[in-house]
Amino acid sequence: MKKILTVFFILTLLSSCGTTVKRVRSGTQPDLSGYWNAVDVKLVCESLVNECLSSAAVDKAVSEYRGKKPVVIVGRFRNESSEQIDTEIISSVMEAAIFNSGKLDFVAGGILRDELRDERQNQQSNASEQTAARLGRETGADFMMTGSVRTIIDREGNRTARTYFITAELTNIETNERMWLGQNNSITKIITRPANRL
Repeated sequence: MKKILTVFFILTLLSSCGTTVKRVRSGTQPDLSGYWNAVDVKLVCESLVNECLSSAAVDKAVSEYRGKKPVVIVGRFRNESSEQIDTEIISSVMEAAIFNSGKLDFVAGGILRDELRDERQNQQSNASEQTAARLGRETGADFMMTGSVRTIIDREGNRTARTYFITAELTNIETNERMWLGQNNSITKIITRPANRL
């Protein structure tokens, strides 16, 4: 009987050490650490893009282009916060939202643009003259969207309040004039850690 109990105890112990996975519904995410997460990215990007696309300045720019939509390129979103945040995700969500809005045209930037340029250059030597993409035919962007992520942290005892400030701006590439500037500081998280025990 003792052996059976020992085997049962060992099996129970081993099974409790295994990894467990729990699926969550799309659009929901548990806030495990209190740090920036996928739900935060979605909420912030949706709010900033909606604010941008519904602004009077963007409406005015669209009407001034007379039948041609202004062209936007998404630049870098800087991480000036106190934590590791992959701002490339913010940039790509912004790109998708601008592109899918149908209000502004959009051109590729960053790594994708460099890859396209490399491919065009490669085709000059390796593709037939009839099928090679021509050089110097890129569509230039009229405006660039850039931004930053910052945090303010307030601590007392075992409680921490973390507020995220996300800024986005749309700037005229030719004149450096800002066409639109938006900020979202709606995400504040209060994290309570267990009190230290001696």
